[in-house]
Amino acid sequence: MIEIGAPQSGRALTKNTTSAKKKTEFNPHSFLSTIGKGREILCFEKKNTIFAQGDATDGLYFVQSGRVQLSVVSESGKEATLAILSEGDIFGEGGLAGQQIRMSSAVALTDCMVLHVEKKAMMLAMGREPKLSATFVKYLLKRNIRYQDDLVDQLFNSSEKRLARVLLLMAQFGKEGVSEMSVPRLSQETLAEMVGTTRSRVSFFMNRFRKLGFIDYDVGDNMHVHSSLLNVVLHDDDGPVSTGPPNPSHFMRGAEPPRLRGEPADKDRARRPPLPEVDKNPN
Repeated sequence: MIEIGAPQSGRALTKNTTSAKKKTEFNPHSFLSTIGKGREILCFEKKNTIFAQGDATDGLYFVQSGRVQLSVVSESGKEATLAILSEGDIFGEGGLAGQQIRMSSAVALTDCMVLHVEKKAMMLAMGREPKLSATFVKYLLKRNIRYQDDLVDQLFNSSEKRLARVLLLMAQFGKEGVSEMSVPRLSQETLAEMVGTTRSRVSFFMNRFRKLGFIDYDVGDNMHVHSSLLNVVLHDDDGPVSTGPPNPSHFMRGAEPPRLRGEPADKDRARRPPLPEVDKNPN
């Protein structure tokens, strides 16, 4: 009886142990979206400051819902918007690399919820869990590619294309699971900071986009971005005119918007192929 029962108990123990391992298998997504030791969920109302430029670093943040605006102010008081973040984005991670103070400010652009993770808790978790380290590194690499694309876009594309690209990226164009392409209504000054142009040019292009049906303001506090805005990014002014159905972007060859004295016209800027991340057919 004892000899027969022993193997059965051993098999049951092995099965239970395997089941327990599956249940406790580390999940990076759960770690980055739930509270725990060194992790807490924080809620911020619209326009509330999450942290300010010059504050001491106290960990990093993961956006759970809403939008967050990152900005930086120069010594002379000039402000520039660095990015508009949404669900799944990470910010404030500079402390992991040794930064003692915040190099930018983070403000809730809409009502938002973020997960704050203390530096010590994040470093310990990354040391113990390779999956978390891989997830974190993958995100940083993707963001680095985005920054490189932003720089190339700034150097080689017209302000009209840069504005269209910014709107598409903020609306998460092409991202899996995103059905409604909308963004909070930003001031034209903020958009001008992000695009690297003047408010008057942003106003000119935004009015043009709306008249052509690329964007729609009639959705409360949000602006709806239609996938047809991609035509602006893909349009080549020097390319042959299509003989097919009329393309709305062909009507954008009209008058130049106002520009600062001495500023080169968009047509005099260097050109490059469309950026890979938006060079795709809309769903």
